[in-house]
Amino acid sequence: MITHDIIVIGGGLAGMRAAIGASKESDIAIITRTHPVRSHSGAAQGGINAVIDERDSIESHWFDTVKGSDYLCDQDAAEILVREAPFNIYQIEHWGTIFSRTVNGRIAQRPFGGQSFPRTCYGADKTGHLILQTLNEQLMKHDIKIYHEWTVTKIVVIDGIVRGVVAYEQASGEFIGVRAKSVIVTTGGAGRMYKVTSNAHVCTGDGMALALKAGAALKDMECLQFHPTGLYRQGILVSEGCRGEGGYLLSDDKLDLNSPISIQANRFMKKYAPEKMELGPRDLVSRSIWTEIIEGRGINGRDFVYLDLRHIGEKKIMERLPQVRELCLNYVGVDPIKDPIPVQPTAHFTMGGISTDVNGISPEIEGMFAAGECACVSCHGANRLGGNSLLETIVFGKRSGENASKYAKTHSLKAFPTVEFKDELDRINRLLENDGNESVSGIRTELQEAMTIGVGIFRDEEIMKRAIDKIRELKERYNNINIQDKGRVYNTDLIGALELENLLILAEIVAVGAYSRKESRGAHYRNDYPHRDDNKWLKHTLAKFTPEGLRFEYKKVNITKFQPQERKY
Repeated sequence: MITHDIIVIGGGLAGMRAAIGASKESDIAIITRTHPVRSHSGAAQGGINAVIDERDSIESHWFDTVKGSDYLCDQDAAEILVREAPFNIYQIEHWGTIFSRTVNGRIAQRPFGGQSFPRTCYGADKTGHLILQTLNEQLMKHDIKIYHEWTVTKIVVIDGIVRGVVAYEQASGEFIGVRAKSVIVTTGGAGRMYKVTSNAHVCTGDGMALALKAGAALKDMECLQFHPTGLYRQGILVSEGCRGEGGYLLSDDKLDLNSPISIQANRFMKKYAPEKMELGPRDLVSRSIWTEIIEGRGINGRDFVYLDLRHIGEKKIMERLPQVRELCLNYVGVDPIKDPIPVQPTAHFTMGGISTDVNGISPEIEGMFAAGECACVSCHGANRLGGNSLLETIVFGKRSGENASKYAKTHSLKAFPTVEFKDELDRINRLLENDGNESVSGIRTELQEAMTIGVGIFRDEEIMKRAIDKIRELKERYNNINIQDKGRVYNTDLIGALELENLLILAEIVAVGAYSRKESRGAHYRNDYPHRDDNKWLKHTLAKFTPEGLRFEYKKVNITKFQPQERKY
């Protein structure tokens, strides 16, 4: 048994910032499946939002965030996000984060979708990676213990109070109990439930599922963002910074790539967002791209459109979008300096997650906190603005760490019953010993197909009902899986099986929540209910585990300043 005051599950930006925030006054450790510098946070390209230009305003950023959320965000959470942004940006800058600069040496900012001012701070197109390196240096400075290549399989909660976790140490093959006063969950999103996604292979929603099984509520899981521009078939992110720097989206309606007149005529976003064009909010741009594709205007009739950067010029591409160029060359054999990029929407960001207050506290479980993409403080609502996700990891990672530390200082360690550890070990052994005829990869592929078709960019009752039936069938078939590797050391087959269980649990919540929400709002768009319905659906969805199965409840949205109005771009 290992003991710490605080355990952070997850080593990405939210987890690192939480650990730094708690480290001054608490014994804290991070448990992470990969080393922090290899976390998915490093894939964030475009930037991080903050009001640091005197021509901009906090109220403008706040309103853009609320409007972007389609009024489903809690406005007190959104206000905290934007008000605390400038301090946090300057803090990580002073810690050493490398930002691109203006000619007068200030942090450079670029336009991003759905925003009324170019307030997205960036470091070329490697912003997440650069912040990640900075926070890793801070982990070393504060001598924070990191258990990397460990997988948490259970959050131990007794009588509504967190006691610690059970974790699998991959290198030794051992399962270890870790006792703690408080636990902070920062494990990222769940994009791997879809066939085409920008998410890393580790983004399987583990922390959300663990918290749910421990007794926490998940909020607004039906709100899943599709990024407009993923590399065709690969799903790899092509930064919104491309459109922020002036990139065009083009569909194939007698398109002549050598004719400036033809190119301007085929910038299809003028039909969908005549004011913002390519810088509309992500939900709108994704739906617009997919509409062009399903109506037969994809390039050469295929499932992609073009993102054209050629007019930006080699100098600016190499200075501000070098990683995008490298990815395009490596994965689709296209040089954006010379040719347009084939793109399609890709499952990208989980707006929902573990329900918390603005301090990262889970109201259902004493001593449990959450931050980052796995959490839902509800600053994004039904659609997140680009540049607000990195900001969320820093602002609410810091807040959750500081508040977990306050909790740990005023509470004593509770007993960690050995029966809890034994029950988890028995569960793992049963899984390993299972001799069924179903494969993890087979069920996962069928799940991804069902979610992509049934709970994708466009949704309706019939296809969602089929998806729900399929998910429940797959959950039954999961009981008959066969893990071929029966060993313990670096058993990736076992980890894959645990990931799949979590994906199946979350997929059902996403699908049922979407089926129940009979309206269109942000990234949740229903063909059979194409309009927003504030009278019936201006409320959060809450999903909870009960002995009888999943239970869904609803909670009002906190509206403090901006009354809902029609959302136009």
